[in-house]
Amino acid sequence: MTPTVDVMDIPQVTLGAINIEAADPRALGAFWAAVTGGTPAPSGDFVYLPPAAPGGFAMFFQPLTGPRPDRLTIHLDLTVPWGTRSAEVERLVSAGATWRWDVLDEHPHVQWTTLADPEGNLFCVAEHPPQA
Repeated sequence: MTPTVDVMDIPQVTLGAINIEAADPRALGAFWAAVTGGTPAPSGDFVYLPPAAPGGFAMFFQPLTGPRPDRLTIHLDLTVPWGTRSAEVERLVSAGATWRWDVLDEHPHVQWTTLADPEGNLFCVAEHPPQA
């Protein structure tokens, strides 16, 4: 028998902000503002980028505290409407991203392009086909 879960027992966890250490927090904050449509709020060496719209996500950029790792073990997956990935990738490359690779036929439920931000942090732009 499956135990009943009371909604009050489920943690009410939400994403407060994605924190990124950067060689140049202001420049990287400006790039991500172009990605998300948010307005950066610099304060000293730090930049806060609030969500651009309800349901969006915040980002916080701070100076590097040590050497950048050779390989990151986490990255962002951004989702765009079906049929708009190519145009969005072009927009992001013109804003300063670097194209790394496309994955277009590995999985039937998603296609994505992997990009790097101006400091080399990888992120993906994915689109899912409409449900039949």
